Amino acid sequence: MTGALQADLPIYDERRPELRLRPAKAWRHFQNLLKDKENTEEVFHIFESLPWRNLRSSAERFLRTERGQALRAREPWLPAILDDHEALRRMPEGSLAHAYCDFMEREGLSAQGLVDEFEKFASKHEKFDDQFTWYLNRMRDVHDLLHVLTGYGRDALGEACVLAFTYSQQPSPAHLFIGYMAGLNIRKQTRGTAPVLKAVREGQKLGKACPRLCEQAITELLPLPIDEVRRKLNITPPGHYRKAHAIWQDIGVDPYDLLGKNAKLAA
Repeated sequence: MTGALQADLPIYDERRPELRLRPAKAWRHFQNLLKDKENTEEVFHIFESLPWRNLRSSAERFLRTERGQALRAREPWLPAILDDHEALRRMPEGSLAHAYCDFMEREGLSAQGLVDEFEKFASKHEKFDDQFTWYLNRMRDVHDLLHVLTGYGRDALGEACVLAFTYSQQPSPAHLFIGYMAGLNIRKQTRGTAPVLKAVREGQKLGKACPRLCEQAITELLPLPIDEVRRKLNITPPGHYRKAHAIWQDIGVDPYDLLGKNAKLAA
C-alpha cells in the first residue's frame, strides 16, 4: 500500500472472535423465521451460525488494494447515499437511481431501516473499529440494490432467489441454507408445477457471472441506465422465477402471498 493509502484504522481487529459452523442453531432460528417472516433479526442469527469461511481473507484482499481504499474513502457510508432520494431523483430518468427509488418507495423501505434491524442484533455483540466493519456493512447494504438489478421481488421466492444469487458473490452457507429451505417450504405449501427450486438454482447460477456488488463503486453505477448497469455486471433475466410467477397468476394465486391467506389456492 502506498503512503497515500496508509490505513487510518486497522484492516482487521485481531480481537474479533472466530465464528464457527453451528447448524443446529441455524435450524432453530430458521424455524423462528418461518413463524414470523418479517423478523429480520432471525436472518442475522442464521448468518452468524453459518459463516463464510473465507470472508476475512476476501475482505482483506480487497481492502489492501488502491481501488478498495479509494472506494472506502469515496463511499464511507452507503445508506446515506442510498437514502438521499432527492439527490437520486436528480439523476437521469431510467437510471439505476430512479429504479432503486421506485422500488424502495413502493415497498416502504429504507437503507437505514435494514441497518436498524441489524443493530438490534448487533447490540448484543462487542463492536470493533476496523476497516473490516466497513466491508461487512457493504455486504448488507447492497441487498436491496440486488433486488432492483436482478428483478427478483420481495415475495418469498424472490427473496430466496436473491439469497442464492448472493451466495455466488459472498459464499456464506447461510445464503444457500435459507434460499433452498425457503424454496422447499414454498414448494411444499403450494404443491403446484411452478419451477420453484429451478428458480433458486438459477439465481445461484446467475450470481456467478456478476462481480461482487459490494466491491463496486455504487455512486458510479447509480446515474447509469439500469440496463447498462445490468450489462456491465453480467446480470441476465431470471427465467424460471418469471415462469413461476406466471403459473401462479394463471391459477389465481398471488405470488406475494404464497404462504399467507392464498396459499391453499395453489393446491
